Amino acid sequence: MSEKETQKDSEGLNIDKKTLLGIAGLLLVILILVGALTQILPRGEFRLDENGSVIAGTYTENEEYKLPIWKIAASPILAFTSSKASVGLAIIAIIVLVGGTFLILDKIGVLKYMMASIVNRYESKRYMLIAVMVLFGMFLSSTAGILEESLTLVPIAVAISLAMGWDSLTGIGMSFVAVAFGFTAATFNPFNVITVQKLAGIPVLSGLWLRILVFIAVYISLTMFLISYAKKIERNPAKSPAYESDKKIRGRYPIELCRETLKDEKIAKATNVFLISLICVLGGTIASFVFSMVGSKTGNELMANLGSYASMGSMAVFFPIGGFLAGHVSGLRGKKLFSAFGSGVKTILPVIPVIIFILAITYVLDEGMIMHTVLNALNNALDGVSPYGVILLMFFFTALLEFFVSSGTAKAFLIVPMLSILCDLTGLHRQMLVITFCFADGFTNMLYPTSGLMIIAIGMVGISYRKWLKWTSKLFLIEAIISVFFMLLGVAIGYN
Repeated sequence: MSEKETQKDSEGLNIDKKTLLGIAGLLLVILILVGALTQILPRGEFRLDENGSVIAGTYTENEEYKLPIWKIAASPILAFTSSKASVGLAIIAIIVLVGGTFLILDKIGVLKYMMASIVNRYESKRYMLIAVMVLFGMFLSSTAGILEESLTLVPIAVAISLAMGWDSLTGIGMSFVAVAFGFTAATFNPFNVITVQKLAGIPVLSGLWLRILVFIAVYISLTMFLISYAKKIERNPAKSPAYESDKKIRGRYPIELCRETLKDEKIAKATNVFLISLICVLGGTIASFVFSMVGSKTGNELMANLGSYASMGSMAVFFPIGGFLAGHVSGLRGKKLFSAFGSGVKTILPVIPVIIFILAITYVLDEGMIMHTVLNALNNALDGVSPYGVILLMFFFTALLEFFVSSGTAKAFLIVPMLSILCDLTGLHRQMLVITFCFADGFTNMLYPTSGLMIIAIGMVGISYRKWLKWTSKLFLIEAIISVFFMLLGVAIGYN
């Protein structure tokens, strides 16, 4: 390989194609299995109200309908004709913009500058860095509901982690995992809290005290897990599942070379320009939270919609603008600037087929009319079960549903109206539904292969899905114990 090719491979977000190929194969198997279920299970649906929520007791089977096999085969294309295609297209657009922008930042030295600055600041208090970054990520998602935006944190966090003597998994833990767990410990989250409370017919933002306790418990558990793991890697780097793949990334950001960028005034100015764009993205996140809050309190649909799109919209606009302006300030201009952005886009393109497979699975489930069949079966199975059993079954059902419906909002509209009635019938306060939904939806964002963002995160560092599951298994167990404890506690004390 030539020196030029080596240099090219060392810049930007390099998605490991082997990792993606393995996950794409797994998703193809899942698509085939889901397609088979649409041919075997009874087809049926509930009636929906004007808001798109399920009306209990209205389930009817449709014996005449069966999803044509040709539609299953063509689902990767037909998925873009569904109403949910906009979500997938938005994710694709964001990862393309992120990929292009990061190559510019890498090429001009901004990533090295940021990494060296943070390492110099926290080198003597390294574990505090983990605690601060986890708190930052969890707080943003717990309150404002950011998730897709966490992709911008992953490369920086991984580079910092490697410079501190840890591994790329620690970096993903401080960024993407922290954000995913913020959904688990949602306090004001407009998607997992406000939407669920509105659908359940309880006061918006009520029951906050228990959710704050959950946040504290989840934060402490994740921080202690990462610090313990980081210490283990410090003692023996070869213990890391990412040891081999990290060798390539480690060579891209040698700390002494990164510290050299701190002496370059152009890189310093370019970094400041980019940091301003990040502040604008953060402003969009805050605006998203405010719009969602006002829209929920006043019933203003326009404000609620603005809340849904302000955060992702601000990232889609300000993040690439910051990258281009930083490139311009550093002296990378004209064709070279756009060429760098285009090269960055090419490095992220292998992710798109995986996102398409995920959209195809969702399409087959919707068109196959089996989701409501499963929901109706749950409704029947819970008849006569104790409140403690009901809350646990609701948790496991919602967690299982996450495999097929990753969108928290879509999942809420599908199941919350039905589960609210189940709460009433079994003597549970509907407030219990909120924390149960958050637990089941949150940490599963980093568990299933149908999570496109998780796939991108591990693809950046070349970690296979098998190794990812092995690394996170203890963490999943810890969070499952915390979830069950707080759900049973809520039932015992009559949380309302």
